[in-house]
Amino acid sequence: MLELRKDIFADERDDNLKEIGKGTQRQDMLGHVTGTSTYFNDHQLQGMLHLKVLRSPHAHARIRRIDTAEAERSPGVRRIIRGADVPRNLNTLLSLINFGKDDEPTLAFDKVRYKGEPVLAIVADSPREAFEAVAKVHVDYEPLPAVFDVEEALKAGAPVVNETYPKNTFTYHDIYDHQKLRFGDVERAFASADHVIEQRYQMSPIEHAPTETNGSIAAPDTNGRYVVYTSTQALFFSLDTCAKILDVPSNTFHFIGGTVGGGFGGKVDTLTEPLAILGAMLTGRPVRYIFGREEEMQYGPPRGAERIYLKDGVMRDGRIVARKVRAYFDSGAYTRLSSYAVVKCVAHLPGPYTIPNVYGDVYCVFTNRTPATAMRGFGVTAMDFAIECQMDKLAHLVGMDPMEFRLLNAYRDGDMKAHRREAKNTALIECVQVAAEKAKWPLREEFKRMSSRKDGGGARAAIPATTKDAAPARAATQQRTSYDRLPQPAAHAQPPQPTPPAPVAPAPAPQQPSHGAIRFSSVFGSRRR
Repeated sequence: MLELRKDIFADERDDNLKEIGKGTQRQDMLGHVTGTSTYFNDHQLQGMLHLKVLRSPHAHARIRRIDTAEAERSPGVRRIIRGADVPRNLNTLLSLINFGKDDEPTLAFDKVRYKGEPVLAIVADSPREAFEAVAKVHVDYEPLPAVFDVEEALKAGAPVVNETYPKNTFTYHDIYDHQKLRFGDVERAFASADHVIEQRYQMSPIEHAPTETNGSIAAPDTNGRYVVYTSTQALFFSLDTCAKILDVPSNTFHFIGGTVGGGFGGKVDTLTEPLAILGAMLTGRPVRYIFGREEEMQYGPPRGAERIYLKDGVMRDGRIVARKVRAYFDSGAYTRLSSYAVVKCVAHLPGPYTIPNVYGDVYCVFTNRTPATAMRGFGVTAMDFAIECQMDKLAHLVGMDPMEFRLLNAYRDGDMKAHRREAKNTALIECVQVAAEKAKWPLREEFKRMSSRKDGGGARAAIPATTKDAAPARAATQQRTSYDRLPQPAAHAQPPQPTPPAPVAPAPAPQQPSHGAIRFSSVFGSRRR
């Protein structure tokens, strides 16, 4: 077991972890209340230039021509950056761990797929001069049909949002267009249930609205490296992403994080660092790139919209016997982290309740909306909201107290989850009991005596016979993205599709998932605790 050296780190960690009820001072509190905390934008470097981006006014359009002649003559302009200047102009964050395909350009080169997509960047002596030059760029667009609804995007004949995924759905394990969960026989259970209820829940995108907007400053260092001051929430993800996009070794960069002026998940994507660094590389001077408030609100990635259908079968005594889930995550125009959110969502079904028959289909769908990203429990939060709304409706349907209804159906230690794993260290019953006590909510004595440690397992631990879906044919081509640096096509043209190799016999299954996503605790069952 790995432990900290207590002789060295005695003042860093108290293994007793007795903090509840104590007024422990945060390490950064004094800096915050005195206004002396250092943020990335507090670094004012000598000779610093400023980068601003021209963004698409269309949700979906083909780029016919970009005319920068007038902008090049604009006062203070030091460099205009096009997609052709980006060494590797396709990326997606999770391709660093071989989960998904590169699908998002740093600067659009053939099409724009959402309103606000970056098309061109201008580096100038001042923010105002950069803004004025951006306004002088003329782009000839050919507007294309767009789709903004997840279910419309899946219909035959819908506009293709992202050619990397021509069916408008993310592809899992090379062949599946969604994540699925099968446990028992829900249709048979619905037929035997006393009540069946189906409801639709729709969540809107949510902007994180941090006080500090996304931004970074990149500067050439004296040793041939580049120092980057950034507000990122994911320092090493951002460093490796920049190394990949700019096609240089990762030790080329020295990333410096620090205080983040509000993140909540909205600063996980690497949005400003690649262009700031590229600007510094092309000009030899420090470059600052920070979102304005309108950019942050309109074009910064939100929590994705989610549409959830829940169908439940329940008996008169309050036992839920079947739950069927169909859900759609609106990824926007590119993948970002939505594919992972779907995996988290399915791993959470059917909520903290013992239900003997569970069926789930969850899709990551591409639309012509701003790409979505992480936000405080994304992938779980919205599903929890829908499930708990459904629980209240079910309790009302069978005439039970909503808290007692939850106690009746809650996981107990030893129960079998729909993912075929034994429930351990469950505590929903005790949490509901304490909440009821604090709220002075009356519970009947039999429910007050319930415990997560009693009455679990046994028949509740059985794995029911489950009808499996027919497996789709596996694609002949390898669809996972490697991190090998291969020669890239010219960025002004759409990258050609590789010629599929001849089909080969499938290789033996590896011991660990080959896409590397095992580092995420809820993706393939590995748990950090």
